[in-house]
Amino acid sequence: MSLRHSSPLVAGLVQMKPRKGDVRANLDRIGSLVADTGSDHDLLVFPETCLTGYFLQGAVAELAFSASEVADMLGTAPDGGPDLVVGFYERHRRQVYNSVVYFSASAGRYLPLHVHRKMFLPTYGLFDEARFVEPGRDLRAFDTPLGRMGMLICEDVWHSLTAAVLALDGAEVVLVPSASPARGFVAGSDRPASIRRWDPILEGPAMEHGVFVLVSQLVGSEGGKLFAGGSVAIAPDGTTLARAPLFEEGVVTAVLDRTAIDRHRFESPLLSDLEQQLPNLRDALGRAGRRRGRDAAPAPADEEESRTGGGAVTARRHRAAAHGPVPGDASMLDLNLELTERALVEFIREEIVRRRGFEKVVIGVSGGVDSAVSLCLAVRALGPENVTGLRLPYATSSPESLEHAAMVLEATGAVGRTLDITASVDGYIARHEPDISPLRRGNLAARFRALTIFDQSALLRALPLGTGNKSERLFGYYTWHADDSPPVNPLGDLFKTQVWALARHLGVPAEIVEKPASADLVQGIHDHDELGISYHDADPILHWLLRGYSPSDLVRRGFEEAQVDIVWSRLNATHWKRELPTVAVLSSTAIRESYLRPVDY
Repeated sequence: MSLRHSSPLVAGLVQMKPRKGDVRANLDRIGSLVADTGSDHDLLVFPETCLTGYFLQGAVAELAFSASEVADMLGTAPDGGPDLVVGFYERHRRQVYNSVVYFSASAGRYLPLHVHRKMFLPTYGLFDEARFVEPGRDLRAFDTPLGRMGMLICEDVWHSLTAAVLALDGAEVVLVPSASPARGFVAGSDRPASIRRWDPILEGPAMEHGVFVLVSQLVGSEGGKLFAGGSVAIAPDGTTLARAPLFEEGVVTAVLDRTAIDRHRFESPLLSDLEQQLPNLRDALGRAGRRRGRDAAPAPADEEESRTGGGAVTARRHRAAAHGPVPGDASMLDLNLELTERALVEFIREEIVRRRGFEKVVIGVSGGVDSAVSLCLAVRALGPENVTGLRLPYATSSPESLEHAAMVLEATGAVGRTLDITASVDGYIARHEPDISPLRRGNLAARFRALTIFDQSALLRALPLGTGNKSERLFGYYTWHADDSPPVNPLGDLFKTQVWALARHLGVPAEIVEKPASADLVQGIHDHDELGISYHDADPILHWLLRGYSPSDLVRRGFEEAQVDIVWSRLNATHWKRELPTVAVLSSTAIRESYLRPVDY
């Protein structure tokens, strides 16, 4: 059924925050969105796994349904209601899939017309899909009362061949439910880099095949993975028809002028060309498939240089190097600070209130920049009346730290309380450890602070909010089960230099931002003294090591060998501090190894 020579198709791209594992609540949310917006749309496209949430891990089997079961759970379709595209975990023929179903609203019922099962399962970085669901093995277009459609799920559309198959099969609209976490809050971009990257990926198949491409994204936070939204509709000529805002639930409308397909395909008949060459391409694909797994010997280096000229190869290598690590250049750490602030405020609201059911937080306010930034973000997220900052001085604490803690509490309007831990710490020392070293005394004070914060959290019914930054975490430069103990931490993926930049953006008093970094556990000792390197020097090295460059790579590119050695040694020596206790695995149901449940499930 063609879309040509017919009325415009009005599609709604739905951005939705599913409640993790709460199918009934999510069905109710779908129903309310249909009731509120359905009369204005022919089609509503919901995101990937909107029925349950995305990061279900080992819980997928508990919340997997057939398409007909989802239809029954959706209930009665309203008269004149829109067709629906719904992402869900599907149980089909005793297997579990990440699927999307197209429902046609007909005679008061939702009829499942087609199910697409995700074919490309990301299993890298923060993704682990292939461990929990099976890959789909079928790809086809299908007819609906609104025209011939095709469906893909998230990474499916990142592979150009999938959209080509659907277009060859007659699809004129490609629907792409997605759950794409936001990464890369870089300076100079109004969207996270991972969301911005979608545009060229979608524009390519839209223009090449003359199809509409519609993407609906999840929003919200799941265990710290932030879904930014940014749903988008792309026309056959590559123009953007509609774009949803970041971090907000709702429906954005795209009007699809079906005649645009004819115009674009007349001007750019690439799909027709592809159809003509398809028999030849089938043979080529077959040969390429048969070659998979064979070792293809690369051309010798001297042969390559003889063909292109040694100078050209050398110049090419220099150009490649220019885009990598450069000593003294920290620009790769520059953030879009406004967008970062917005993301972290959303993170705190989602993880504290929506996911865990708390209304308040409690923070240990040291007078340093990290706790000041966490306090500012919490106040913006929850309101000053719902944020308690605890000053927890010990006898050796700097008077300046107390003053700066009071300064940021006053500036934010947060509730403040001072609890001196000196008697508690010294009571233990006097009774049991009178010869304690200054380092042990500092760690003991840090752990007493954590104990106090957690006890006050029980008193106030407030969740502890963390303050540790990425540089300290990678260096292991913190007291284990003290600074790292709060269950929610907005700063843990920000390098120290990025925290300083965010502090300036948030208006943290300059006295706090500009003073030397110090854990304030031992009098007169700053972070630089103990680490042997400044954060300004260390953060770029950490960044490039995490991106896969070796220490020798960095030294060859001009970084100081002594500094690289310090960073590499500390990074490798402290992996254990970033893990929960190591448990002897004695069964096939070991927690965190086999028995896996998301933190917010």
